[in-house]
Amino acid sequence: MGLRVDKPEAGPRRRWLLMAAGLACLGPGAAPLRAQEPQTGPPTLKLPLAAEAAASAPGEGGVPGGSVHFIGTATVVLRLGAFTLLTDPNFLHRGEHAHLGYGIKSPRLTEPALGIEQLPPLDAVLLSHYHGDHFDQVAEQKLDKLLPIISTPHAVRQLAERGFRSLHALATWQAIELEKGAARLRVTALPARHGPPVLHAALPQTMGSLVELLAPGGAPAWRVYVSGDTLIHDALHEIPRRFPDIDLALLHLGGTRLFGILLTMDARQGVQALRLIQPRRAIPIHNDDYPVFKSSLEEFLAAAREAGLQDRVQVLHPGDRFNFTLPAERWR
Repeated sequence: MGLRVDKPEAGPRRRWLLMAAGLACLGPGAAPLRAQEPQTGPPTLKLPLAAEAAASAPGEGGVPGGSVHFIGTATVVLRLGAFTLLTDPNFLHRGEHAHLGYGIKSPRLTEPALGIEQLPPLDAVLLSHYHGDHFDQVAEQKLDKLLPIISTPHAVRQLAERGFRSLHALATWQAIELEKGAARLRVTALPARHGPPVLHAALPQTMGSLVELLAPGGAPAWRVYVSGDTLIHDALHEIPRRFPDIDLALLHLGGTRLFGILLTMDARQGVQALRLIQPRRAIPIHNDDYPVFKSSLEEFLAAAREAGLQDRVQVLHPGDRFNFTLPAERWR
Protein backbone atom coordinates (compact mmCIF):
# COMPACT_ATOMS: atom_id res chain seq x y z
CA MET A 1 0.00 0.00 0.00
CA GLY A 2 1.27 3.48 -0.82
CA LEU A 3 -0.81 5.28 1.81
CA ARG A 4 -1.50 4.75 5.46
CA VAL A 5 -4.22 6.51 7.40
CA ASP A 6 -3.98 6.51 11.18
CA LYS A 7 -7.26 5.56 12.82
CA PRO A 8 -7.47 8.61 15.10
CA GLU A 9 -7.44 10.78 11.97
CA ALA A 10 -10.32 9.03 10.19
CA GLY A 11 -12.61 12.03 10.79
CA PRO A 12 -10.22 14.55 9.23
CA ARG A 13 -9.68 12.13 6.34
CA ARG A 14 -13.41 12.11 5.63
CA ARG A 15 -13.38 15.89 5.80
CA TRP A 16 -10.56 15.93 3.24
CA LEU A 17 -12.65 13.78 0.91
CA LEU A 18 -15.67 16.04 1.38
CA MET A 19 -13.49 18.95 0.35
CA ALA A 20 -12.40 16.99 -2.69
CA ALA A 21 -16.08 16.63 -3.62
CA GLY A 22 -16.56 20.38 -3.28
CA LEU A 23 -18.69 20.20 -0.12
CA ALA A 24 -16.22 22.20 1.99
CA CYS A 25 -13.59 24.74 1.17
CA LEU A 26 -11.59 25.54 4.28
CA GLY A 27 -8.35 23.83 5.20
CA PRO A 28 -5.65 23.78 7.88
CA GLY A 29 -4.29 27.30 7.87
CA ALA A 30 -4.53 27.63 4.09
CA ALA A 31 -6.14 30.75 2.71
CA PRO A 32 -7.55 31.10 -0.80
CA LEU A 33 -4.80 32.05 -3.21
CA ARG A 34 -4.81 35.77 -3.82
CA ALA A 35 -2.27 37.64 -5.90
CA GLN A 36 -0.28 40.30 -4.09
CA GLU A 37 1.42 43.24 -5.70
CA PRO A 38 5.16 43.55 -5.17
CA GLN A 39 6.19 45.74 -2.25
CA THR A 40 8.41 48.72 -2.97
CA GLY A 41 11.95 48.05 -1.86
CA PRO A 42 12.18 44.44 -0.68
CA PRO A 43 13.55 43.92 2.82
CA THR A 44 17.19 42.92 3.11
CA LEU A 45 18.53 40.00 5.12
CA LYS A 46 22.22 40.53 5.90
CA LEU A 47 24.17 37.28 6.12
CA PRO A 48 27.54 36.59 7.76
CA LEU A 49 30.60 36.13 5.57
CA ALA A 50 31.44 32.70 6.99
CA ALA A 51 30.21 30.69 4.01
CA GLU A 52 32.22 27.94 2.38
CA ALA A 53 34.98 29.43 0.22
CA ALA A 54 34.12 27.25 -2.76
CA ALA A 55 30.65 28.72 -2.94
CA SER A 56 31.97 32.22 -3.56
CA ALA A 57 34.91 31.33 -5.74
CA PRO A 58 34.65 33.25 -9.03
CA GLY A 59 34.73 31.42 -12.31
CA GLU A 60 36.73 32.27 -15.40
CA GLY A 61 37.38 35.98 -15.76
CA GLY A 62 36.04 36.75 -12.27
CA VAL A 63 32.48 35.81 -13.24
CA PRO A 64 30.76 33.68 -10.57
CA GLY A 65 29.29 30.29 -11.25
CA GLY A 66 26.74 28.07 -9.64
CA SER A 67 25.47 24.54 -9.34
CA VAL A 68 22.46 22.38 -8.56
CA HIS A 69 23.23 19.33 -6.43
CA PHE A 70 20.17 17.06 -6.43
CA ILE A 71 19.59 15.26 -3.12
CA GLY A 72 16.22 13.68 -3.89
CA THR A 73 12.46 14.50 -3.88
CA ALA A 74 12.43 18.33 -4.14
CA THR A 75 15.64 18.76 -2.14
CA VAL A 76 18.56 20.46 -3.86
CA VAL A 77 21.61 22.40 -2.75
CA LEU A 78 21.55 25.47 -4.97
CA ARG A 79 24.75 27.48 -5.23
CA LEU A 80 24.64 30.91 -6.87
CA GLY A 81 27.84 32.87 -6.56
CA ALA A 82 28.48 33.49 -2.87
CA PHE A 83 25.15 31.98 -1.77
CA THR A 84 24.19 28.43 -0.86
CA LEU A 85 20.51 27.60 -0.47
CA LEU A 86 18.76 24.37 0.48
CA THR A 87 15.32 23.73 -0.98
CA ASP A 88 12.51 21.68 0.59
CA PRO A 89 14.57 19.51 2.98
CA ASN A 90 13.46 15.86 2.84
CA PHE A 91 16.03 13.54 4.45
CA LEU A 92 13.85 10.59 5.40
CA HIS A 93 15.30 7.19 4.52
CA ARG A 94 13.70 4.47 2.44
CA GLY A 95 10.72 3.00 4.27
CA GLU A 96 10.24 5.96 6.62
CA HIS A 97 6.90 7.72 6.33
CA ALA A 98 6.24 11.32 5.30
CA HIS A 99 3.27 12.99 6.97
CA LEU A 100 0.95 14.43 4.31
CA GLY A 101 -1.75 15.78 6.62
CA TYR A 102 -5.18 14.53 7.72
CA GLY A 103 -3.51 11.46 9.21
CA ILE A 104 -2.22 10.37 5.80
CA LYS A 105 1.31 9.02 5.53
CA SER A 106 3.34 7.67 2.62
CA PRO A 107 6.59 5.65 2.76
CA ARG A 108 9.67 6.90 0.99
CA LEU A 109 10.89 4.61 -1.79
CA THR A 110 14.36 6.10 -2.25
CA GLU A 111 17.42 7.17 -0.24
CA PRO A 112 18.58 10.81 -0.11
CA ALA A 113 21.96 11.31 -1.75
CA LEU A 114 23.28 13.01 1.40
CA GLY A 115 22.47 12.86 5.07
CA ILE A 116 21.52 16.16 6.63
CA GLU A 117 24.82 16.13 8.58
CA GLN A 118 26.73 16.08 5.26
CA LEU A 119 25.31 19.33 3.94
CA PRO A 120 27.68 22.22 3.23
CA PRO A 121 27.33 25.44 5.24
CA LEU A 122 24.01 27.02 4.26
CA ASP A 123 22.88 30.61 3.95
CA ALA A 124 19.13 29.91 3.91
CA VAL A 125 16.39 27.37 3.28
CA LEU A 126 13.83 27.98 0.54
CA LEU A 127 10.67 26.07 1.46
CA SER A 128 7.78 25.84 -1.00
CA HIS A 129 5.26 24.67 1.62
CA TYR A 130 4.89 22.82 4.88
CA HIS A 131 4.30 19.16 3.97
CA GLY A 132 6.13 16.10 5.31
CA ASP A 133 7.84 15.27 2.01
CA HIS A 134 9.20 18.84 1.83
CA PHE A 135 10.07 19.56 5.46
CA ASP A 136 10.29 16.31 7.38
CA GLN A 137 10.94 15.33 10.98
CA VAL A 138 14.68 15.02 10.27
CA ALA A 139 14.82 18.65 9.13
CA GLU A 140 12.73 19.71 12.11
CA GLN A 141 15.09 18.01 14.53
CA LYS A 142 18.49 18.68 12.95
CA LEU A 143 18.44 21.98 11.09
CA ASP A 144 19.86 24.95 12.97
CA LYS A 145 16.92 26.81 14.50
CA LEU A 146 18.62 30.11 13.58
CA LEU A 147 19.08 29.23 9.89
CA PRO A 148 16.99 31.66 7.79
CA ILE A 149 13.95 30.03 6.17
CA ILE A 150 11.97 31.74 3.41
CA SER A 151 8.49 30.35 2.86
CA THR A 152 4.74 30.92 2.91
CA PRO A 153 2.93 32.55 5.85
CA HIS A 154 1.37 29.18 6.72
CA ALA A 155 4.74 27.41 6.80
CA VAL A 156 6.29 30.20 8.85
CA ARG A 157 3.57 29.86 11.48
CA GLN A 158 4.13 26.11 11.67
CA LEU A 159 7.90 26.48 11.93
CA ALA A 160 7.67 29.17 14.61
CA GLU A 161 5.72 26.72 16.76
CA ARG A 162 8.60 24.26 16.32
CA GLY A 163 11.27 26.63 17.54
CA PHE A 164 12.70 28.13 14.33
CA ARG A 165 13.63 31.76 14.80
CA SER A 166 14.78 33.31 11.51
CA LEU A 167 11.58 33.05 9.49
CA HIS A 168 10.64 35.16 6.49
CA ALA A 169 7.13 34.88 5.09
CA LEU A 170 6.41 35.98 1.53
CA ALA A 171 3.03 36.52 -0.08
CA THR A 172 2.73 36.05 -3.84
CA TRP A 173 4.95 38.54 -5.76
CA GLN A 174 6.68 39.75 -2.59
CA ALA A 175 10.48 39.57 -2.45
CA ILE A 176 13.37 39.53 -0.03
CA GLU A 177 17.02 40.26 -0.74
CA LEU A 178 19.93 38.42 0.83
CA GLU A 179 23.13 40.41 1.24
CA LYS A 180 26.55 38.93 1.90
CA GLY A 181 29.28 41.50 1.72
CA ALA A 182 28.92 43.01 -1.75
CA ALA A 183 26.98 40.01 -3.10
CA ARG A 184 23.18 40.16 -3.38
CA LEU A 185 20.51 37.58 -4.10
CA ARG A 186 16.78 38.22 -4.50
CA VAL A 187 13.99 35.69 -3.84
CA THR A 188 10.48 36.45 -5.11
CA ALA A 189 7.42 34.37 -4.23
CA LEU A 190 5.49 33.23 -7.30
CA PRO A 191 2.00 31.75 -7.77
CA ALA A 192 1.46 28.06 -7.12
CA ARG A 193 -1.68 26.02 -6.53
CA HIS A 194 -1.35 22.61 -4.89
CA GLY A 195 -4.54 21.07 -6.29
CA PRO A 196 -7.65 21.81 -8.35
CA PRO A 197 -10.09 24.62 -7.53
CA VAL A 198 -11.74 24.37 -4.09
CA LEU A 199 -9.54 21.47 -3.00
CA HIS A 200 -6.33 23.52 -2.97
CA ALA A 201 -7.76 25.47 -0.02
CA ALA A 202 -7.72 22.23 2.00
CA LEU A 203 -3.97 21.91 1.48
CA PRO A 204 -1.12 24.02 2.88
CA GLN A 205 -0.33 27.27 1.13
CA THR A 206 2.42 26.71 -1.41
CA MET A 207 4.60 29.00 -3.46
CA GLY A 208 6.87 28.98 -6.42
CA SER A 209 10.06 31.04 -6.24
CA LEU A 210 12.28 33.08 -8.48
CA VAL A 211 15.89 33.19 -7.27
CA GLU A 212 17.98 35.93 -8.90
CA LEU A 213 21.69 36.48 -8.43
CA LEU A 214 22.21 40.21 -8.86
CA ALA A 215 25.17 41.63 -10.78
CA PRO A 216 27.30 44.40 -9.23
CA GLY A 217 25.14 46.99 -11.02
CA GLY A 218 21.94 45.51 -9.58
CA ALA A 219 20.52 43.80 -12.67
CA PRO A 220 19.64 40.09 -12.54
CA ALA A 221 22.62 38.06 -13.78
CA TRP A 222 21.03 34.60 -13.41
CA ARG A 223 17.43 33.55 -12.84
CA VAL A 224 16.26 30.24 -11.36
CA TYR A 225 12.57 29.34 -11.23
CA VAL A 226 11.51 26.80 -8.60
CA SER A 227 7.94 25.75 -9.34
CA GLY A 228 6.97 24.39 -5.93
CA ASP A 229 4.15 21.86 -5.81
CA THR A 230 1.64 23.24 -8.29
CA LEU A 231 -0.68 22.46 -11.13
CA ILE A 232 -0.81 24.48 -14.32
CA HIS A 233 -3.31 27.27 -13.75
CA ASP A 234 -4.03 30.76 -15.06
CA ALA A 235 -1.92 32.68 -12.52
CA LEU A 236 1.27 31.05 -13.86
CA HIS A 237 0.90 32.99 -17.13
CA GLU A 238 1.92 36.13 -15.27
CA ILE A 239 5.37 34.69 -14.44
CA PRO A 240 6.95 34.95 -17.93
CA ARG A 241 5.36 38.37 -18.38
CA ARG A 242 7.02 39.71 -15.23
CA PHE A 243 10.17 37.58 -15.42
CA PRO A 244 11.25 36.67 -18.95
CA ASP A 245 14.60 35.07 -19.73
CA ILE A 246 14.63 32.42 -17.00
CA ASP A 247 17.91 30.53 -17.16
CA LEU A 248 17.03 27.43 -15.18
CA ALA A 249 13.81 25.86 -13.91
CA LEU A 250 13.44 23.26 -11.17
CA LEU A 251 10.09 21.62 -11.90
CA HIS A 252 8.22 19.72 -9.19
CA LEU A 253 6.58 16.91 -11.14
CA GLY A 254 5.57 13.40 -10.11
CA GLY A 255 1.85 13.69 -10.78
CA THR A 256 1.03 13.34 -7.08
CA ARG A 257 -2.42 11.84 -6.55
CA LEU A 258 -4.40 11.33 -3.38
CA PHE A 259 -7.64 9.38 -3.73
CA GLY A 260 -7.38 9.83 -7.50
CA ILE A 261 -7.06 13.64 -7.42
CA LEU A 262 -4.06 15.23 -9.18
CA LEU A 263 -2.13 17.56 -6.85
CA THR A 264 1.19 18.22 -8.67
CA MET A 265 2.19 18.44 -12.31
CA ASP A 266 2.36 15.17 -14.22
CA ALA A 267 4.29 14.56 -17.46
CA ARG A 268 1.76 16.40 -19.62
CA GLN A 269 1.62 19.44 -17.35
CA GLY A 270 5.41 19.42 -17.05
CA VAL A 271 5.62 19.93 -20.81
CA GLN A 272 3.04 22.71 -20.51
CA ALA A 273 5.27 24.36 -17.91
CA LEU A 274 8.26 24.19 -20.27
CA ARG A 275 6.24 25.91 -22.98
CA LEU A 276 4.81 28.51 -20.61
CA ILE A 277 7.87 29.47 -18.55
CA GLN A 278 10.35 29.04 -21.44
CA PRO A 279 13.47 28.33 -19.36
CA ARG A 280 16.73 27.82 -21.18
CA ARG A 281 17.22 24.62 -19.17
CA ALA A 282 14.91 22.65 -16.87
CA ILE A 283 15.63 20.00 -14.26
CA PRO A 284 12.71 17.72 -13.33
CA ILE A 285 12.61 16.90 -9.61
CA HIS A 286 10.00 15.57 -7.16
CA ASN A 287 9.35 12.30 -8.96
CA ASP A 288 9.62 8.56 -8.20
CA ASP A 289 10.30 9.05 -4.46
CA TYR A 290 6.89 8.17 -2.97
CA PRO A 291 4.03 5.86 -4.01
CA VAL A 292 1.71 8.88 -4.27
CA PHE A 293 3.86 10.10 -7.19
CA LYS A 294 2.03 8.49 -10.10
CA SER A 295 3.81 10.07 -13.10
CA SER A 296 7.39 8.91 -13.53
CA LEU A 297 10.47 10.73 -14.71
CA GLU A 298 10.54 8.48 -17.78
CA GLU A 299 7.00 9.54 -18.69
CA PHE A 300 8.02 13.19 -18.54
CA LEU A 301 11.11 12.58 -20.66
CA ALA A 302 8.99 10.79 -23.26
CA ALA A 303 6.49 13.65 -23.30
CA ALA A 304 9.31 16.19 -23.69
CA ARG A 305 10.74 14.22 -26.63
CA GLU A 306 7.33 14.04 -28.25
CA ALA A 307 7.00 17.83 -27.88
CA GLY A 308 10.49 18.40 -29.30
CA LEU A 309 11.67 19.96 -26.02
CA GLN A 310 14.14 17.30 -24.92
CA ASP A 311 17.13 19.59 -25.51
CA ARG A 312 15.91 21.87 -22.71
CA VAL A 313 15.78 19.08 -20.14
CA GLN A 314 18.71 18.27 -17.87
CA VAL A 315 18.23 14.98 -16.03
CA LEU A 316 19.74 14.67 -12.57
CA HIS A 317 19.57 11.54 -10.47
CA PRO A 318 20.11 11.81 -6.71
CA GLY A 319 23.72 12.73 -6.10
CA ASP A 320 24.21 14.31 -9.56
CA ARG A 321 25.35 17.90 -9.91
CA PHE A 322 24.72 20.41 -12.69
CA ASN A 323 27.33 23.20 -12.91
CA PHE A 324 27.04 26.48 -14.76
CA THR A 325 28.90 29.76 -15.23
CA LEU A 326 27.18 33.10 -15.71
CA PRO A 327 27.64 34.83 -19.08
CA ALA A 328 30.40 37.41 -18.62
CA GLU A 329 28.38 40.17 -20.29
CA ARG A 330 25.75 40.01 -17.53
CA TRP A 331 28.24 40.48 -14.69
CA ARG A 332 28.42 44.26 -14.67
